[in-house]
Amino acid sequence: MAKKNLLALGAFLVWFAVITQFILMLNNPVASVPETIVRFFSFFTILTNLLVAIYYTIHWLQKPTSLLLRLQKPGVLSSVTLYIAVVGLVYQIVLRSIWSPVGLQKLVDELLHSIIPVFTLVYWFLYEKHTETSWKSIPSWLLYPFFYLAYILIRGSFSNFYPYPFVNVTELGLQKVLINSSVLVFVFLSIALGLVACSKLLSKRAPHV
Repeated sequence: MAKKNLLALGAFLVWFAVITQFILMLNNPVASVPETIVRFFSFFTILTNLLVAIYYTIHWLQKPTSLLLRLQKPGVLSSVTLYIAVVGLVYQIVLRSIWSPVGLQKLVDELLHSIIPVFTLVYWFLYEKHTETSWKSIPSWLLYPFFYLAYILIRGSFSNFYPYPFVNVTELGLQKVLINSSVLVFVFLSIALGLVACSKLLSKRAPHV
């Protein structure tokens, strides 16, 4: 499948999943509509899938914008792949066993946490500029999850809403949450190192166009 077609397919899958999840959440609210919307955008899964959707869409459209130029910089695809890979990994290991969605919710769930992460890993393998991926980029890749963690902990201290059980300070206590967060930092760092290491190996391959 041509690169352009992969981008179109990826954009369609992610936008469908995110928008459908938003509708499902609004149709089954556990709080007021404004609070439900804020909570929707408080999930790392949603924010990261939105990043993936924007990446695929901008590259598919290929409009000469400053955003396109930013997204074409070496390592950007690797950072996006890192984030969505962590989404998939954490879900499979930690979250899958604690709930059992059905129907349309199950389809969306699998898209957000399984299909899209695998799809993005394949796209990264095929089209990342592996010769230009650098170890020096890794610290900047970790800024997004760091600021996300700070946001949900600060907001949770006021709202008592924590999007994931392993960062629920109310139930686990701050010390346990910080330990869990340290484990997540290790996961992010390990996958980031793995992606760069793979890029170094793949850089010997003929470049894709």
